[in-house]
Amino acid sequence: MSDSVNKPEAVNDEASYQELHRPASEFKSRSDYLDHELTIMKPRRWRLNLPGRDFRFEWEDLVPALAGTIGITVMYSAVMSSYASAFGLGPDFVIENVRVEMWVSALLFCIFVSGFMNPRANLAGNHGPMIPMIGMIALSGGHPLALAILIFIFGMALSLVKGGSRLVNLTSEGVAGGLLVYLGIMGAQGQINNLLDWSTELNMGYIGFTVLFLNVVLYAFLAKVGKRWLAIPACSALAVVVALAMGAPFHFSTEPGLPNLNPAYWWGSTETGWKLGMPTVSHFIASLPFAILAVAMWSPDFLGHRIFQELNYPKGSDKVLMDVDDTMAGCSVRQFVGTAFGGGNVTSSWGTYMIPAAIAKRPIPAGGILLGILCIIVATVGYPMDIAVWAPVMSVALLVGVFLPLLEAGMQMVKSAASSQTAGICIFASMVVNPVFGWALTMLLDNNGLIGDKERPKSLSFADRIVIPGLAFVVCLVAMLAVGMIKGIPALL
Repeated sequence: MSDSVNKPEAVNDEASYQELHRPASEFKSRSDYLDHELTIMKPRRWRLNLPGRDFRFEWEDLVPALAGTIGITVMYSAVMSSYASAFGLGPDFVIENVRVEMWVSALLFCIFVSGFMNPRANLAGNHGPMIPMIGMIALSGGHPLALAILIFIFGMALSLVKGGSRLVNLTSEGVAGGLLVYLGIMGAQGQINNLLDWSTELNMGYIGFTVLFLNVVLYAFLAKVGKRWLAIPACSALAVVVALAMGAPFHFSTEPGLPNLNPAYWWGSTETGWKLGMPTVSHFIASLPFAILAVAMWSPDFLGHRIFQELNYPKGSDKVLMDVDDTMAGCSVRQFVGTAFGGGNVTSSWGTYMIPAAIAKRPIPAGGILLGILCIIVATVGYPMDIAVWAPVMSVALLVGVFLPLLEAGMQMVKSAASSQTAGICIFASMVVNPVFGWALTMLLDNNGLIGDKERPKSLSFADRIVIPGLAFVVCLVAMLAVGMIKGIPALL
């Protein structure tokens, strides 16, 4: 076997992916083959990438595709249910709108953008931290289309000046580690509570405990044998089997159907679709702070997803790492296009896809295409949507596929006393307000040497120490004050 196969980082920069590709049979292990694939790929930025010439489909790609499908069905359903409750819309609206979002994200962004045109732009999914804000957006007089237009403008502006990647590069390992630990702990606790509450409401509390106990054992086994990337399908399947075997009720209710992609139906009248009509100036004013907050939250969100690639990919695979600014541009366009067709999702980098993809050592394009196909199938057939949002599947999939890996990655990043101090303060500040506040404040303190590594500020410019972190903190703080996200302080608007 040649050195170029044994050492993934030693590849010929002049040779093409096709020339450097070797069959899996030439490698000692599957992991070595996947590592080699990551080091020889040369994605074409905003140009056509083709299967075989620029990337390949592997069976490992099915895992993040399945995980992303489950995750996005859950998240889209949560967003549309919140909007339906706030605007007095029925369950039919929720199903129809989820179908719109799944078709648009699948065809235009999973398959076309991230699959074929720019495999370094992560898929544009859902902005989880914004879900609790949906009711507040409606009560404040916001309008989904106005919000989407503002997010598109702010997101594209930040992408064009490469602000997203600048903020990510200014976030130290201590800050990033603390942010991931906090998100992992809080998210895991939330999903555990959701599952236990669900089973308690059925007067079958033992089901939730049994599902969680058996999945802890299975997850530990998968980690021991190096197959943790199989956690989502394996643990979700176990949750379904155990819950049904113990008598948990379940029935299919979502029938097959196609989405209504006519913008006039959704926005052209107060009698159809959203029943809001087109946005007015007052709608834009009311939506402004929420749009600023959504875009301000993108950088720490993107940071968490890219870290998973860096932790799991081999040396020499920089060319396939997620590009933060391209992902930001994709999310901005997806926000406008998806909402124009009638959707209500607030978008961000697709974490339920990226995290298991990184753990499985797979790049973005092939799994993204498969994810798009699965989303179309699920949205059209309808019945799989019922399975994805069933409490045992939803909670277990998010628990083992997103929040436990976040926690583990955060702990891996805290490697010194200085970084543990920074991580601890980031967690503390996040608990006081929220993780975006914790990230922005700790980044500002850390880059100025007030916490963490005292030598770090010496390698940074004045803009990197004061201007950019200070501006990020002020923007986040003002946006939060405006919408009332800080407890004890009434909303300014």
